[in-house]
Amino acid sequence: MPDIKVIIPAINEGDSIAKVVSGLPSSVSEIIVVDNGSTDNTMQNAKKAGATVISENRRGYGFACLKGLDYVAKQSKAPDIIVFIDGDYSDYPEEMDKVVAPILEDGVDFVIGARKKALREPGSMTPQQVFGNRLATFLMKILFGARFTDLGPFRAIKYEKLKKLDMKDQTYGWTVEMQLKVLRNNMTYIEVPVRYKRRIGVSKVSGTVKGTIFAGVKILGWIFKYSIK
Repeated sequence: MPDIKVIIPAINEGDSIAKVVSGLPSSVSEIIVVDNGSTDNTMQNAKKAGATVISENRRGYGFACLKGLDYVAKQSKAPDIIVFIDGDYSDYPEEMDKVVAPILEDGVDFVIGARKKALREPGSMTPQQVFGNRLATFLMKILFGARFTDLGPFRAIKYEKLKKLDMKDQTYGWTVEMQLKVLRNNMTYIEVPVRYKRRIGVSKVSGTVKGTIFAGVKILGWIFKYSIK
């Protein structure tokens, strides 16, 4: 059996985190919830649901993901696959097997759970999210010949390949940095359509004007940075 570990960045997801943890398939060897400075019961609910909970008080999606990877790196046995999923229950965690299947069956390096319009619940993505995804993936197509259609957070990657990416982003640019580095390193990738629903609670990114602007600037910054390398 492949060793699959799941990393879930979470901040104030007390109402949803247990649903995400409990919904993941039993094939997962460890579920790691990285609490990013929650002021609610996120940590307690994640632990009750069976997750390993660690803390990263520096706010930022990338900070939380990097903390989870640092935890994994210190373990005696390296996993085969790392899966990332958000803690807001907008993705369907039971679809993880579908996301990792191309890695297990075909040897693909990297898989994105793509939030196709036909599979999205109405209102599950804000207009700014839809526009941002289209713009970012269009630019990656034009500048790098990429086939990506989404920057979705539900994704899986071979652990050894992930280490080679040397991820750096500490905030909103984490997802696009990973995709750009996959392209730069000529890794194989594929998108798998997944369902997507309205999240529980309010988004820390698309739910605020500040978060939307910062995310947009960070994502475009990574794309243009790589276009001139």
